Amino acid sequence: MRKLILGGLMAAALLPGVAQAQSYRELQGDRRDIAREQRQLRDAYARGDRRDIRDERRDVRDARREYREDVADRNRRWGRDDWRGWRQNNRALYSRGNWRAPFRYQTFRPGVRIPGSYWGPRYVISDPWRYHLAPTAGYQRWVRHYDDVVLVDTRRGVVVDVIRGFYW
Repeated sequence: MRKLILGGLMAAALLPGVAQAQSYRELQGDRRDIAREQRQLRDAYARGDRRDIRDERRDVRDARREYREDVADRNRRWGRDDWRGWRQNNRALYSRGNWRAPFRYQTFRPGVRIPGSYWGPRYVISDPWRYHLAPTAGYQRWVRHYDDVVLVDTRRGVVVDVIRGFYW
């Protein structure tokens, strides 16, 4: 009985650490789940059964919500919001300066594909740790776009994350 109780206590102590172990691959799996649910929704529309359509819409909505929660947990673990306090104490580091791009400002949102001229080597932030930004994985790069900072997957040109109003 004593071993059972100690085992339960050890499992309870380790469970939060295991639950927070969201890796990049697990997030990719969540994105695949969303795509699968969307395919099933399209199939339900093709069949025309209202109950199936309603169920599949709910499944897509739940999969998206789960993905957003996982990303938020991952960002909290990385200390992604740490840059806000750092920026307050180091205002000169985040000053905009005389920075202009040869193209107009455009707001981006995650999942949008953007041309390579927006994330060329001229705009890549080579030292994201200096600004307390989250570390990048694989082909991802933080890019400056006027006052915003955009995390771009450079293989596909897809926006992964956006921080608006990052620079003063």
